[in-house]
Amino acid sequence: MFERFTKDARDVVRGAVERCAVERCAGAGGRTVGPEHLLLALLDRQGSRASFALAALGLADRRDSVREALAQSRRRAGLSRAETDALAGLGIDVTEIVARVEEVHGVGAMAAGGRAGRPGFGREAKRILEQSLRMALAHRDRRIGDEHILLALTTRPGPTAEALADHGVTHASLTRVLYGDAEPKAS
Repeated sequence: MFERFTKDARDVVRGAVERCAVERCAGAGGRTVGPEHLLLALLDRQGSRASFALAALGLADRRDSVREALAQSRRRAGLSRAETDALAGLGIDVTEIVARVEEVHGVGAMAAGGRAGRPGFGREAKRILEQSLRMALAHRDRRIGDEHILLALTTRPGPTAEALADHGVTHASLTRVLYGDAEPKAS
């Protein structure tokens, strides 16, 4: 599948691996490449279809806010707000658990960990890359671009899609910016 990626999409994948490796070296976690690493790599891009779409949706000036939202999710062991709320409904206070763990083990302890060597792709990141192929096919694009990775990130529930949606970047808004309509062409 990687051979179908454009140069921009390959750069995003490489950037995600690099970000994950840097996080591991900084002690901030990073066992495997996750969707958040793909999004962070996309936020670093300039001059690509995804970067233009993000700018058109007003995210250019709010990248730091997205990074902070992802960092907070990572501190909660990657739980989304919806998952945190569901646990609260069961009487489990994730904020309190995080505070207690960090009190004993240090800030970011729930995100820390990892093994030696190059980071591999986690299950969710693999699903995003597979979904990016589906996005390209649905729009009858011959190659998988960074815009397809971005579109895929909006379709999988979790902290990454939540952070994007909180900043006005949804699947529908991206599709409108990238393709001028709200739905992919019928196959």
